[in-house]
Amino acid sequence: MTVRDFTQVFDSYAQFEESMIAAKMETTSEMGREEEDDVDLELRLARFEQLITRRPLLLNSVLLRQNPHNVHEWHKRVKLYEGKPREIINTYTEAVQTVDPFKATGKTHTLWVSFAKFYETNGQIEDARIIFEKATKVNYKQVDELASVWCEYGEMELRHENYDQALRILRKATAIPAKKAEYFDSSEPVQHRVYKSLKVWSMLADLEESLGTFKSTKAVYDRILDLRIATPQIIINYGLFLEEHSYFEESFKAYERGISLFKWPNVYDIWNTYLTKFIDRYGGKKLERARDLFEQALDGCPQKYAKTIYLLYAKLEEEYGLARHAMAVYERATQAVLPSEQYDMFNIYIKRAAEIYGVTHTRSIYEKAIEVLSDEHAREMCLRFADMECKLGEIDRARAIYSYCSQISDPRTTANFWQTWKEFEIRHGNEDTIREMLRIKRSVQATYNTQVNFMASQMLKVYSNATGTVSDLAPGQSGMDDMKLLEQRAEQLAAEAERDQPRAKEKILFVRSDASRSELAELSKQANPDEIDIDLDDGDESEDNEPDEVQLEQKSVPSAVFGGLKDD
Repeated sequence: MTVRDFTQVFDSYAQFEESMIAAKMETTSEMGREEEDDVDLELRLARFEQLITRRPLLLNSVLLRQNPHNVHEWHKRVKLYEGKPREIINTYTEAVQTVDPFKATGKTHTLWVSFAKFYETNGQIEDARIIFEKATKVNYKQVDELASVWCEYGEMELRHENYDQALRILRKATAIPAKKAEYFDSSEPVQHRVYKSLKVWSMLADLEESLGTFKSTKAVYDRILDLRIATPQIIINYGLFLEEHSYFEESFKAYERGISLFKWPNVYDIWNTYLTKFIDRYGGKKLERARDLFEQALDGCPQKYAKTIYLLYAKLEEEYGLARHAMAVYERATQAVLPSEQYDMFNIYIKRAAEIYGVTHTRSIYEKAIEVLSDEHAREMCLRFADMECKLGEIDRARAIYSYCSQISDPRTTANFWQTWKEFEIRHGNEDTIREMLRIKRSVQATYNTQVNFMASQMLKVYSNATGTVSDLAPGQSGMDDMKLLEQRAEQLAAEAERDQPRAKEKILFVRSDASRSELAELSKQANPDEIDIDLDDGDESEDNEPDEVQLEQKSVPSAVFGGLKDD
């Protein structure tokens, strides 16, 4: 009953035969060869060889005794009998009689199908048909198994070019039984439920399209819709079939029926096909109807699928409608799509707005984008916005944009932004604007230095390579130790920021400091020895410094200058 027992018995038997052969050969070699002994030895060798050959079959018998409903083992047994037709037929017959579909391990219908195919490959079509007919009457565990039998039956007829026979078989399979039952009602036999199997209906629809008439094919598709077993693909196939025969309105009705059957996200493909076909067919002739369709499609549309439909809607408005309507659609789209797609949507919106209304119209769009988008994308938008203002000659606007963007740009991680602003100021600014930019940079850096989240992330980065996470620095201690470490790191960062601050009396003249004007003058002399020395007089010097004063030459003014105002 078990493979282990079988292996022990078989190995003992094989060993016994082997030892008997060895003993016989030894005896023969000692006593000299005789014809009778030679025959006996050959018989023993043949017996041993047959035993070894039979091993897989014997093992298979053991496994089938353990579980006679194992479909896989029955298939394996048929393969072992390859080249012996009678044995194969007997095995298949035994298999289909033995296996109980409700206890089977594997698909029972595969035995019937393989049995029929065996007859088919040997040219016995009538016998194959008999097997299939019997197979359709078996009470399988699942409807899908019976549906597969019907489909295989039809395909066999198609292979032998019996097209009418194939159609007849599948029509018979989909005929409504005397006693209807729900598809998933397991208390009813599968023969009462197979009329609702989409697998059989799909094959019948394909055959009707290829071999039947327009009317019969349409009837099949309508029946599928009436039974409410259609999939989105069936709906699309039906619509395309009607369109091929120039029944355009009928195809749109089919799409409408499909839309009423499904909800999002399953309905997405139907909407996509329907809207595309409608625009291709009517263009701008039925614009109001097209708009209604788009509004219906977008009602309740998940963010994931909104982008395609919005772009299609905007394209319709651009080509056949009004530009302001197209802009309104783009604006709605920027709010309706997924956050990850918003940046792309804004890019499309800006591009189309610039092409239709001109670049100045894009300012409000840029502003909205900068408000809505994540910091990284907002920074990118700011740079593009500033570049556009720069090209339009609006230098002050561009500077204001850079100033706004600086609040979301940490100098340590966004060096590219600060470099861009610096280059802008070098081209278009002056000493005061550069000084202001550096002041803002220091201010932003200080703000980021005092943010706990940033400090924590910086600390994790510093220690990750050496000692893993922060908690690993002091294993076995509570979370308070982590906070202490964060505080220490914060102090270090603050000290670094203080060191970075420009100090008074250093030789940097364009940064504001607390140095007096005289000290600045002194520094400027040290910084540039070739500079012309002009003494700054604040009026504080005493009268003793007369030699340093500049002597002015006096000259009388002609009396004609004063006219009648001058006293005699």
